[in-house]
Amino acid sequence: MKVVLLQDVKGTGKKGELANVSDGYARNFLLPRKLAKEADAQALNELKNAEQSKQHKIDVETAEAKENKKRLDDKIIEMKAKAGKGGKLFGSVTSKEVAAELQRIFGISVDKRKVVLESDIKSFGTYHAEVKLYTGISANIKVKVTEAEQK
Repeated sequence: MKVVLLQDVKGTGKKGELANVSDGYARNFLLPRKLAKEADAQALNELKNAEQSKQHKIDVETAEAKENKKRLDDKIIEMKAKAGKGGKLFGSVTSKEVAAELQRIFGISVDKRKVVLESDIKSFGTYHAEVKLYTGISANIKVKVTEAEQK
């Protein structure tokens, strides 16, 4: 009997998959526990629509990531920081601060874990950073750290 799985079932398949199982297993285990439903025309149509919806969402996110990559590639993000004697910063410039600056300047929301710095930024200068926008799509930016005006 063909069934569409409504939840992950160990040894049978994952949620949303079409599985071919024995009649007894389907009638006595899967269907009563609402783990699956019989694969009739309506269920197959819903499965096909769900797959198309998932693929459309992936396509939209990929296109958006490529557009953001074009906007960000080789841009210089200027950040101001306070420092003590010898140009050594108080603390460091973190990926969280870089992500916040990207949001402020370009309006692109990026998780701080997706901003990869070569090393901790603890002094003035220009540093290379990679912003991972989507699977396989990343933009390279430069982070320029300058001294904040003293009051």
